[in-house]
Amino acid sequence: MNQHKRRAVFERLKSANPKPATELNYSTPFELLIAVILSAQATDKGVNKATQKLFPAANTPRAILALGEEGLKKYIQTIGLYNSKARNIIRTCALLIEHHQGQVPHERKALEALPGVGRKTANVILNTAFGEPAIAVDTHIFRVANRTGLAPGKTVRQVEDKLNRLVPAEFKHDTHHWLILHGRYICTARKPRCYVCVIADLCDYPHKTEHP
Repeated sequence: MNQHKRRAVFERLKSANPKPATELNYSTPFELLIAVILSAQATDKGVNKATQKLFPAANTPRAILALGEEGLKKYIQTIGLYNSKARNIIRTCALLIEHHQGQVPHERKALEALPGVGRKTANVILNTAFGEPAIAVDTHIFRVANRTGLAPGKTVRQVEDKLNRLVPAEFKHDTHHWLILHGRYICTARKPRCYVCVIADLCDYPHKTEHP
């Protein structure tokens, strides 16, 4: 895929969805951080179901620490890996209070130092909470980037680096949201819905589907 096609891809995605957003429910950077930590190997719908009960009860580092690990588990036990996630969230809350005055840090290095926060989560926070043009690559984005020819790579980091290099600057801030939504609802893993895809004619995928 050449740069002319890449620009056309993002122009169409923008036209179809001018203001894409995460499907995780949150109202503060801290709530987003907790939601993203919980979302690893879980659906956004499942996370939202848990946080709609958790956040009214505790939505600050001190409030979650007050719940304790066992208290937190009661709110998130419907989510996969909830034991390790509860442990990481409690440790993260303690570090936020100890080193960041209870606030979510705005720097990648500080974010990645928090338990349960890797590069992908840090990118989501930097992009969605703080408006930076960071691109978080999950399984959906990895698939779309490779299948379409948009930014092929053998690893998540290779895809991220290619997207950062190849996506036109004016589209970079929303790239993460456009591609994750495209992968979640259109360019699905088993049966991509090419017949309703707005970029089908620009895509390099050789096995396009023609009907439902």
